[in-house]
Amino acid sequence: MDKMKVTYEVMLGLAAEMVWDEALRKFRSERLYQKIDDALASGDVVAFQNLTDELKELQF
Repeated sequence: MDKMKVTYEVMLGLAAEMVWDEALRKFRSERLYQKIDDALASGDVVAFQNLTDELKELQF
């Protein structure tokens, strides 16, 4: 029974880590979209390129 408990705890830990990673990815994406909008509004081409490159890397 102890082996099943350990396995269950490991699986719960992995599931929690997956949820945490997705939440962080979503948060970072939202911040990048806002910064991209700001760069577009101010006409900052360099920042726009850098931020869109970072967003592309985050999405893949």
